[in-house]
Amino acid sequence: MKLASLFSGGKDSTYAIYLAEKQGHEIKCLLSIFPQSDESHLLHHANIQWTKLQSESLKIPQLFITSTSDNTDDESLLIEDLLQRAKDKFKIDGLVHGGIKSKFQKEKFESICSKLNLKVIAPLWNSEPEHYMNELIHSKFDFMMTTVSADGLDDSWLGKIITKSDIVSLKNLSEKFGFNLNFEGGEAETFVVDCPLFTFPIKINHFKKEWDEYRGRFEIVDAELNNNA
Repeated sequence: MKLASLFSGGKDSTYAIYLAEKQGHEIKCLLSIFPQSDESHLLHHANIQWTKLQSESLKIPQLFITSTSDNTDDESLLIEDLLQRAKDKFKIDGLVHGGIKSKFQKEKFESICSKLNLKVIAPLWNSEPEHYMNELIHSKFDFMMTTVSADGLDDSWLGKIITKSDIVSLKNLSEKFGFNLNFEGGEAETFVVDCPLFTFPIKINHFKKEWDEYRGRFEIVDAELNNNA
């Protein structure tokens, strides 16, 4: 099928594209909504403007829109609008998304797609967290943590490219502090800097960190495609 991808630039939405392509689907476009704030329940916030670089590296065109509301119904209407645009421009048959456990998100996406007569592909749905995290590393996905907001996760994780040994540490912390190992509950957000789908990795030239002793953010200030890699 020809699919649009709901794309935040993080590990889940990027890996969902990877799996969908392995299943034989064709990703025609990326759909990115820049949320008004990090209070959104449907959308990711941190560094989403840099999805434009990822789109360039993926060689997949991007449709995007900026939300002026954190209201879920308003955001749903924006997703519907983007999907209609993708349907008109790219003749898509469905949507792929990186949801894992959130029934709230899943039902919202299914409801929107049902209205537009589109199929929904969710290749990560119900993935076992430890297996999934290790599969990311095994599949050569380089991703960093760009936000943390859970007990057990401190500022040392901000901007860190996650390795196999980090998965072990995160598993131990998740068991001790009770957060989701795959960050499905918003305990952290991620950004993919390289993967097998990219033509060039992303080089981060400047960044800044914010940390308030509980929540932290790694903000990319300047980045480019590393054509020399």
